[in-house]
Amino acid sequence: MGNRFICMTKKETKENGRTGIVGSRSKRMERSKRRSLLEEELLHRQALSMAIQQHQLSQRFEGSMSRRIGSTSSRRRTDLSESTPNSKQLPEFLESIKTKKFILVHGEGFGAWCWYKTIALLEETGLLPTAIDLTGSGIDLTYTKNVTTLAEYSKPLIDYLENLPDDEKVILVGHSVGGACVSYALELFPQKIAKAVFLCATMISDGQRPFDVFAEELGSAELFMKESKFLIYGNGKEKPPTGFMFEKEQMHGLYFNQSAAKDVALAMVSMRPIPLGPVMEKLSLTPEKYGTSHRFYVQTLDDHALSPDVQEKLVRENPPEGVFKIKGSDHCPFFSKPQSLHKILVEIAQIP
Repeated sequence: MGNRFICMTKKETKENGRTGIVGSRSKRMERSKRRSLLEEELLHRQALSMAIQQHQLSQRFEGSMSRRIGSTSSRRRTDLSESTPNSKQLPEFLESIKTKKFILVHGEGFGAWCWYKTIALLEETGLLPTAIDLTGSGIDLTYTKNVTTLAEYSKPLIDYLENLPDDEKVILVGHSVGGACVSYALELFPQKIAKAVFLCATMISDGQRPFDVFAEELGSAELFMKESKFLIYGNGKEKPPTGFMFEKEQMHGLYFNQSAAKDVALAMVSMRPIPLGPVMEKLSLTPEKYGTSHRFYVQTLDDHALSPDVQEKLVRENPPEGVFKIKGSDHCPFFSKPQSLHKILVEIAQIP
């Protein structure tokens, strides 16, 4: 049989060429996506491995704690995808930011470990984040029963600010009860803090207790001290309670109703008991110091620990300069909506 020739029109040739280009581009995008997912998975594994080591070495459950579990339900939801921030805009972008240092202050029971996604994103953008462990949190080995005041609880943050050169300023970010530590720092070092960001946090007024903010969910402080199932008696049952810690089911329902399972697993092996004294202490805040600070509030709109209504009330009663909102975020946006949180922090950094 003779040779067979297949003739193609110019149109067919172009279409096939386009198909090849599109196919090649699609494959590249797919490879890039797979590589990104693998890198994220590796980051998760490293964080989880580190947390497990911390848990084995330093987690201490003191005294007696009731084992009755509340009936709070936890809903499992699909994590919505978020667009990746443009980290290529570095040179011009950074010139507009005067204060590049971020100090990340965790909330009750958490530690510096919870900021691992935020740290990575801020560093990729060219900013300088530092996460600290408050006293008795993360890998700090202090017993919860020995942390009785807000000053003791906030000491690592205060030490950092004391050692900061006079010509430097930072942006403080406080999560949940960490907001009380930020307020305390603003009263002591208003000149060293360029901006303060309260992330679904206890942005309270003068004379208020951090715990009062959670009264809607947990009941009054007095009732909680008498009847809570989660109290820890570090000095013995006959003495006043020294801390508290929720059971896993309760924590999941309050904090992680939108967070990915692997981040919840990281939290479950890393959470520490919460010292009771600091959250029951009334803050003294003055108009001359705290009142002159540049404060911003970030609301989380699917929050079960600090409801959107309570957050709105905090903003009304103690108005900040700006309010930002994250849709679909639980009480831990550094887990459930890290990209959205990152964009807001960068936007706040750019505000003159």
